Amino acid sequence: MARASTESSVSDPVRKILHADCDCFYAAVEIRDDPSLQGVPLAIGGSADRRGVIATCNYPARKFGVHSAMPTARALRLCPQLKVISPDFDKYREVSRQIQTIFHELTPLVEPLSLDEAYLDVTQVSRFQGSATWMARWLKEEALARTGIVISVGAAPNKFLAKIASDWDKPDGLFVIPPERTESFITDLPVKKLHGVGPATAAKLDALGIASCRDLRIQPLDRLLDQFGKFGRRLHELAHGIDDRPVNVSRERKSVSVETTYDHDLPHLAGCHQALAPLIEKLHDRLARHGDPAIAKQFVKVRFNDFASTTQETGATGIIHARFHELLESAWHRGERPVRLLGVGVRLMPEPDHHQLGLFDDLDAPSTRLP
Repeated sequence: MARASTESSVSDPVRKILHADCDCFYAAVEIRDDPSLQGVPLAIGGSADRRGVIATCNYPARKFGVHSAMPTARALRLCPQLKVISPDFDKYREVSRQIQTIFHELTPLVEPLSLDEAYLDVTQVSRFQGSATWMARWLKEEALARTGIVISVGAAPNKFLAKIASDWDKPDGLFVIPPERTESFITDLPVKKLHGVGPATAAKLDALGIASCRDLRIQPLDRLLDQFGKFGRRLHELAHGIDDRPVNVSRERKSVSVETTYDHDLPHLAGCHQALAPLIEKLHDRLARHGDPAIAKQFVKVRFNDFASTTQETGATGIIHARFHELLESAWHRGERPVRLLGVGVRLMPEPDHHQLGLFDDLDAPSTRLP
C-alpha cells in the first residue's frame, strides 16, 4: 500500500487519530546514551541468575527469537551474545515526559497508554493545513531532534486502525489509512492483527476457516456470539471498521499492585504465607503515594514454577490482611506446586461510586472463605 496521503480539511467530520509508538523504547534510550551498543543484540531486563525476564529488546536481538516477557535465561540460550542491561525507569520516565510534551504541543487530546505510546486526536488541529500525515511527520522529526528517540506513527479515522497503522511499517514507520481506503484495508486484514486476538483465539478462528476480516464479515453475528461470547460482537465490529472509542484524556487508574519474582521457588504454602506480609506493606506504601484511593476489591496473584498463573479476588472496602491470606490459600490450591511469583493488589472504586463511609461501616468485618 502507499505510504502516506494528505487528508481533507478540518471541516471533514471524519476523525483523525494518531497512534505514536516509540521503537524498542527502553533499548533505544540505552543505545542513545551509549552509541557503542548500536547494532549489538540488546535486551533490557532482569538478570538470568535472579530469574529475570526481558522487558524489551532491539531488532538485532529479535532476529534470534528474543522477545518481551521471555525469561532472560531462555533469551541468552537463543542469543548467547545478547547484552542484558538492567532497566533505569527514572531515565525512561524522563524521556517519556519529554515526548509527551511534544504530543501536547500538537493537541491537548492525548491518551497515554504507557511510557512509550499514546493516542492523539488531531481532528480539530488546523496546523499543517489539517493534514494528519504532516502532523505525524512533525511528531517524528521533533521526537528525534529533541530526544534522539525514533517513533513510529499511524494515522487513521479511529483508534483501532491507527494502532495497526503505527505497527505496519516499523521500525521508523509512518503509515496512513485515509478514510477512502479503510474499506479495502480492513477486508484484506488478517484477523490475527485485530486487537484482542491472541494465539488461542487466532487458532479457533483458523479452525473455523476465518483468516481475514473478509471471512469474518460473512459470519452471522449469532455464530460469533456463540463461539466467542461477548468478544464475538467486538470481532464483528472490528471486521467492519467500527471503533467509536474517543481519545480519553483523563485515564482513571483501575488498580494498584505489587509483585515479586523469587530467586528460589517458595516450596510450600507456609512459605507463601510468610512472603505475603512484606508484599502487603509495599502495597500500603504504593497506595499512600497514590493518595489512598477508595478500594473495591483486593486480589492475590500466584505464578507456579511451571509458569501457570492464577488470580483470586474478592470484594473489600479496605486492605484486610487476613483476606489476602485467604485468597492466597484458595489460589495456591489451584496448582499446589512451588511458587516463583507472588503479587497482591487492589481494584479501585470507579470515581462515580466513591462515597463517604458511614460512622458504623466496619472495614474489618470477617470475610467469607472462597471455595
